Amino acid sequence: MAQPVHPAHPQDNSPTAGRMPSVLLWTGAGLGALLVIAALALWFHYGTQLFFEMIRTGLAACF
Repeated sequence: MAQPVHPAHPQDNSPTAGRMPSVLLWTGAGLGALLVIAALALWFHYGTQLFFEMIRTGLAACF
């Protein structure tokens, strides 16, 4: 079968071609880690009862 002269999706062979998805992945992982650390810090600072009460109140305010 004949191949097209111009491919539908030309390949990008630049040094930064595959870098953007990796940067987005690491940024998301970093933000997720910061959220977990913040939650643990609040838990240790305020205690379990107040921590869950704050989450419950926040969710109730959203819905």
